[in-house]
Amino acid sequence: MTFENFVDERSLISHDMTGNKEIKIKLLEVEDDASDHNWKFGVRIKVKKILVTIKHLQTQQVEEGEFDLKEIEKEMKEKRHYSSTNRWVQTTDVKNGYILNSRHNILLSDAVALDYIVI
Repeated sequence: MTFENFVDERSLISHDMTGNKEIKIKLLEVEDDASDHNWKFGVRIKVKKILVTIKHLQTQQVEEGEFDLKEIEKEMKEKRHYSSTNRWVQTTDVKNGYILNSRHNILLSDAVALDYIVI
């Protein structure tokens, strides 16, 4: 592995507010109809599906779940008439197929609001 391909694992993991859980998000699928867009703030892709891995630090138990963010966003709009999700992610925020921890809250906001994920 070259230095350019090295990714610090800490940049891929976020924690809950109490520090009892670690969260990691793997990018599974992007929107086909929304090819790479060169926006004012860089090249972005629209995330469709992710795999969320949550590790409970006290028990070392690991939970995984696949989420279709497009469907969750649609359900949020129907039930609450609002969606806070911004599924656009800069290509530089994806490392080795995982999404950087700085984007976790934005991608998971609707799933948390609908109680798909309890953090």
